[in-house]
Amino acid sequence: MSTLILHHTSYLDHLTPVGHPERPDRIRAIDRILEHEKFQSVERDLAPMGAVEDIARAHPMSYVDHLHRLAPKEGTARVDADTTMSPGTWEAAMRGVGGACRAVDEVLTKKVNNAFSASRPPGHHAEKDRSMGFCFFNNVAVAARYAQDKYGIDRVAIIDFDVHHGNGTQDIFWDDPSVMYCSTHQMPLYPGSGAASETGEANTIVNVPLAPGEDGAGFKEAFEAIVLPRLDHYAPELVIISAGFDAHARDPLGGLNLVEADFAWATRALMDVADKHCDGHVISVLEGGYDLEGLARSTAAHVMTLMTG
Repeated sequence: MSTLILHHTSYLDHLTPVGHPERPDRIRAIDRILEHEKFQSVERDLAPMGAVEDIARAHPMSYVDHLHRLAPKEGTARVDADTTMSPGTWEAAMRGVGGACRAVDEVLTKKVNNAFSASRPPGHHAEKDRSMGFCFFNNVAVAARYAQDKYGIDRVAIIDFDVHHGNGTQDIFWDDPSVMYCSTHQMPLYPGSGAASETGEANTIVNVPLAPGEDGAGFKEAFEAIVLPRLDHYAPELVIISAGFDAHARDPLGGLNLVEADFAWATRALMDVADKHCDGHVISVLEGGYDLEGLARSTAAHVMTLMTG
């Protein structure tokens, strides 16, 4: 078995305004670095179109229909102050959902050890019925619900190390004990949520805010002191990573000082949790990361670590 990368050219067709940080060049940067010979053993496949019924497990159909109607035939449609749709956005978002669900299929049927969905737009800011923060559908939430419904998974753990708090994922699973959501993120920072006191109705929301300027040592300490013990106690049957790389020191939208080795370490630590509790079942879905060099190098470190699984 091996690592699977799911990708698609449609991710380049989600166009954003000039100067917008969430741009097609993010995918180009990742594609270029993953062309290196050290990744030649990685399996690759095209992300399929997602199914509306899969999205509807995490978002109400009224919301899905609203976004579909809003999708423009030409030009752009503004969703909020920093989130816009272009003619290619709908397919990109649907394939982001499809890639996340295909990753679940491939991992849980043991065709691969783990999988990384290199998709855009990101998803972790998308709440049950609200698009925001560059996000439309919450890919990891859809994947978690898909795994539960199709494969009978009782406990899913979603771990998010994006520099921004995944308010959407928290919103969707706030009162659901069958999904643990753990997030390390800079605070204060957009979107303003993610205080340690936000624990959810079932105490399965684990927020670990990091102060601006925190480096890899502080990140590792937070993981080891809080995140990993909570995951170990929860004993997940599937580990899903919201892999945002904007906590990198180079990133223009954050103020943390992580480097590639920190993301590699966190990936290995989460793989160890999965090895202990769920036969190594890990899927990872791209979230943020807006400095192209930092994003590319961090993604490479993340995928190289997955390849050791």
